[in-house]
Amino acid sequence: MEIVMVEARTYEAMMSRFEAFARKVEVLCERHQDKALKQWLDNQDVCIILNISPRTLQTYRDNGTLPYSQVNHKMYYRPEDVQAALRLIEEKRPKLGRKEAPYGR
Repeated sequence: MEIVMVEARTYEAMMSRFEAFARKVEVLCERHQDKALKQWLDNQDVCIILNISPRTLQTYRDNGTLPYSQVNHKMYYRPEDVQAALRLIEEKRPKLGRKEAPYGR
């Protein structure tokens, strides 16, 4: 273990700056409460909403179909982005009632 000694006034200056930083973070968090993590969706939620597998969800992330944010190793999605992706996916999915000849016949 390494021990580092600092002067008391240096320590107080560091603590003062850290407290100022913490106050700024709190102000930003209060200002942007609509972006709180509780309003975001995780992988499981999105898979259920879109009726897709986790691998398909990864493909949507990779190709930019669905924007996401990553905190540590967990992905989060905004509900409005999931709704937009749902509309896009529904447009691309083939209609169930329509029958097409296989292999271009």
